[in-house]
Amino acid sequence: MNITVGILSGAEIRFFLHGEYRLGGEGKRYTGAFTVTRNHTGCTLASGAEEVPLLLPVEFVPVEPEAAEFELADVTIGIDFHWERKEDQRFRGALQLIGEGGGVTAVNRLPLEEYLLSVISSEMSATSSEELLKAHAVISRSWLIAQQQKSRALKEERQTYRSLFRIGEEYIRWFDREDHLHYDVCADDHCQRYQGIQKATARPVYNAVQATRGEVLMYGEHICDARFSKCCGGVSEYFENVWEPVCHPYLQAVYDAPGPALPADLTTEANSARWVQSRPEVFCNTRDTRILSEVLNDYDRETPDFFRWEVCYGREELSALLRERLEVDFGEVTGLIPLERGASGRIIRLKIEGTKRNLVIGKELLIRKALSRSHLYSSAFTVEQTAEGFRLRGAGWGHGVGLCQIGAAVMSSRGYSYREILAHYFPGSRIEKKYQ
Repeated sequence: MNITVGILSGAEIRFFLHGEYRLGGEGKRYTGAFTVTRNHTGCTLASGAEEVPLLLPVEFVPVEPEAAEFELADVTIGIDFHWERKEDQRFRGALQLIGEGGGVTAVNRLPLEEYLLSVISSEMSATSSEELLKAHAVISRSWLIAQQQKSRALKEERQTYRSLFRIGEEYIRWFDREDHLHYDVCADDHCQRYQGIQKATARPVYNAVQATRGEVLMYGEHICDARFSKCCGGVSEYFENVWEPVCHPYLQAVYDAPGPALPADLTTEANSARWVQSRPEVFCNTRDTRILSEVLNDYDRETPDFFRWEVCYGREELSALLRERLEVDFGEVTGLIPLERGASGRIIRLKIEGTKRNLVIGKELLIRKALSRSHLYSSAFTVEQTAEGFRLRGAGWGHGVGLCQIGAAVMSSRGYSYREILAHYFPGSRIEKKYQ
């Protein structure tokens, strides 16, 4: 099973072919450094002093797949997040160049199982424990196949996926893989991190993918749309509170501790306030540097306060931030009022009150984008007005749906198998081998 991954977009893309490639798998062989440029006059491919016209889309196919790889320069990772940076990355498989939005996009086409080698090493450290790597291989595989099936179903039914709603003074939007029209998934946090073959350097990564080859999570007759985030904060969230209003029984509120007991109803303001100021004994509440170094890559470890956190804004600062992020002039912001919370305490709908206008926004990622120059850690926060402005106190890192990566790392360290980890975070699901 081959998949396509969008890696990098821009007016100009620089790449290096290590080994021999053919354009379209036929004819002339290419190797070395190239630059593809697209503007209003057309698209060109340059190598040294030679420059030739290029008609998109094209595909560079390796002559010997096991002996060839291509390198892309200045790939942005962590787009819009606080750890955003650029790095050069290497990939196996074919390199596709397609036209998008006036620019050019580099797409990697490769087998699914090879893709997983990089994904589970990019999402976490390649030195993570074997059971955690196995668990992530299963959910990453499941999620991708479920997305492909969903895309086919939408095409067959000729349905248009809609993720943006503006109704009066309400702006509701969610962000999902359907934002990508010309390839299966992107390579960044928006879908799943896929940062090239240099990430998959440890033998346990290969062992985990091979040991679970073809295994997916099932619920009834369907492959699970298996989601994951860094840290749920103690309770996972319902799928429909983060993305489209569809109920997946295996993506529900799970208390991140042994036993089924949930804390108090976190949809209320009073209980949410007590929750974010507490430090419950849940799996993802850990400061164990050994465990965190396994599950967090180097740039993720720059974020130490993910379980419970606090952000403060002055009134003028917040007004300017919201004007920039939402392109709405609220005047002076006078109130941030949670209107609806999910089971994990994450805010689904937030009312912003200002001297010029009011607006209700949701869902959780739009709220996180609006209230930070990158992203808030999560939307599970309470609001306190101070003399200077607003204090936000929050819990968790990410959307909180499905597997909690840090919680799963702690479970693995305590001897839980990957099957037990998946049963905890995806209740009612089962593992099934779909291919050899």
